[in-house]
Amino acid sequence: MKGLRQLVQWVCVLSIVMSCFVAANGQENIVEPFNGKDLTGWQLKRESGSHWVVGKAAMSAENPRELTVTEAVAGEGELINQRGSGVDIYTTAEFGDCTLTIDVMVPRGSNSGIYLMGNYEIQVLDSWGKAQVGPGDIGGLYGAAAPLVNASKEPGTWQQFVIEFQAPKFADGKKVANAVFKKVMLNGKVIHENIEVQGPTGGNLGRGEQPKGPLMFQGDHGPVAYRNIRIAQ
Repeated sequence: MKGLRQLVQWVCVLSIVMSCFVAANGQENIVEPFNGKDLTGWQLKRESGSHWVVGKAAMSAENPRELTVTEAVAGEGELINQRGSGVDIYTTAEFGDCTLTIDVMVPRGSNSGIYLMGNYEIQVLDSWGKAQVGPGDIGGLYGAAAPLVNASKEPGTWQQFVIEFQAPKFADGKKVANAVFKKVMLNGKVIHENIEVQGPTGGNLGRGEQPKGPLMFQGDHGPVAYRNIRIAQ
């Protein structure tokens, strides 16, 4: 009996040590909202007109303004909006302060957006080759701040965002601090640091500002593909 109690104590100690180790390494809660198989865990902003599918995306050789979609191995698919004039899609799970890591691909001339909390947009656009970029170019905080540099890759190429985001803060039901993009990196280059946003971007989910909200992708402007979506809280 004494040996059993000691074993239980050691298991508890080990559990605490492992929890501390994980927390110290910033991995206490990593969410992957897209399973690579289907749209489980996602909702559409409008019930009709969706062009979101799961598969493998590539820029079309016949028309570089379009994406071709092929079947993916189960669990290895990408979240793809095949055509423009579709609908936005967002997670059923909601998030506050977080670091979002995500890969995106746009064909030539295409346009989408990544909305933190369904409210605050990081622009997704084919901005390859532009000498000067504005808030509407890839990585721009639409309506708020242009990226520091044009870190865009060629259309049809996978590009990676790492977005450190601080949610707005509330006390007694009132907002006491704005949302802040603490750091945004595109393809390994810093494009924003400590940018405060006064309120939601146009085209938002329409819920107003809250302590938590979903991750949303714009699907009504052009073809786009997303993969490797990871949210660390």
